[in-house]
Amino acid sequence: MKHAILQVALDLLDLDRALQIARESVDGGADWIEAGTPLIKSEGMHAIRSLRQHFPKSVIVADMKVADTGALEVEMAAKAGANVICILADADDAVISESVRAAQLYGVRIMADLINVPDPLTRAKELESFGVHIICAHVGIDQQMTGKDSMDLLTTLSGQIRIPIAVAGGIDASGAGEAVRCGAEIVIVGGNIVRSGDVTGSTKKIRSGMNSRSRKSSRKKTVDEETREILLQVSAPNVTDAMHRKGAMTGIVSICGNVKLVGRAVTVQTFAGDWAKPVEAIDVAVKGDVIVINNAGGVHVAPWGELATLSCVKNGVEGVVIDGAVRDVDDIRALKYPLFAKATVPNAGEPKGMGEINAEIQCCGQYVRPGDWIIGDESGVVVIPAERAYEIARRALEIRKTEERIREEIQRGSTLAKVGYLEKWEKK
Repeated sequence: MKHAILQVALDLLDLDRALQIARESVDGGADWIEAGTPLIKSEGMHAIRSLRQHFPKSVIVADMKVADTGALEVEMAAKAGANVICILADADDAVISESVRAAQLYGVRIMADLINVPDPLTRAKELESFGVHIICAHVGIDQQMTGKDSMDLLTTLSGQIRIPIAVAGGIDASGAGEAVRCGAEIVIVGGNIVRSGDVTGSTKKIRSGMNSRSRKSSRKKTVDEETREILLQVSAPNVTDAMHRKGAMTGIVSICGNVKLVGRAVTVQTFAGDWAKPVEAIDVAVKGDVIVINNAGGVHVAPWGELATLSCVKNGVEGVVIDGAVRDVDDIRALKYPLFAKATVPNAGEPKGMGEINAEIQCCGQYVRPGDWIIGDESGVVVIPAERAYEIARRALEIRKTEERIREEIQRGSTLAKVGYLEKWEKK
């Protein structure tokens, strides 16, 4: 292979959309076209035949993820027009051998996917001895969401086997350049191309990164830093989608309109109108935190106002969420502060000191623990469990990318029902 190959993975459900995205990615410099596993499961061998018909000069990859009946499945894909067929590296040795024999018979190549293999280097060497043509260092989507990185796997394999190495899993333009620099001969990109509103432009950026062999930043961000950075890019609806439509508070609105709230929770349990603990929480919070107050649901008296808000601004508290009412709204709106509440009312309570700080509370229908992540915008407020925050943030970002492509297709004249093929995918 004279230069690194860019393979676009069409991990979509509908063939018409896949063909259009494939055309745009080829225009941007993609070399190989992959019928992704979701596409093959949805459309069958027809997907491979259609790609072969529309792209007669391109290498077509069939991501079959063969785990059994190796000869049969390789034959199916080869006769449909695939040039490269993907099998699972952790399949039984008999499956691997049969797949290789069938590949020899039909003049195609076998790519073995190392996803979930416990000892990837040892297995890669075994696969090479069986006659497998390409090894794929792949970290799956669900694994990526929890922080696993395909580049670590690539580094483990690089220089240890003689056959070409492909790399797949969450690769963007800078990651593509790093992958080539680290020894990948095939770079497989899915979401960062197929979910883009500008597929051709995104493909060109990745191709450029591969050609320049750009390096990623050497400083690795902390999990909290990366979580915050990602959540600032997505919306509260993106997050609830990532959580299977869970986590949203009810009956709460943004007092200052178009503001964004992201941070870890400092929780406050108080009694309606008792503003001592809510105000004391400002001194407990650190920069970037969000104060979440259970005012016992009372909307007749406010535990919060403009002076408390100003204290938050001066101390770097990211925002405030109140299961209850707030007052001094005119002054708070002038500060453009991320404050969310159920109601507004002029009445103030008294600082009696009842309640506690940083205990589990309920707020607007959701349990909130100290350290849980909070995201809020004009659509509302969502609680993200601390132990899953990074994963959910990553999933929300993928949802946002998917929406970018759908938005582009609607702008071109389609409709949401057509893009989603709703009739086809309605529950039967």
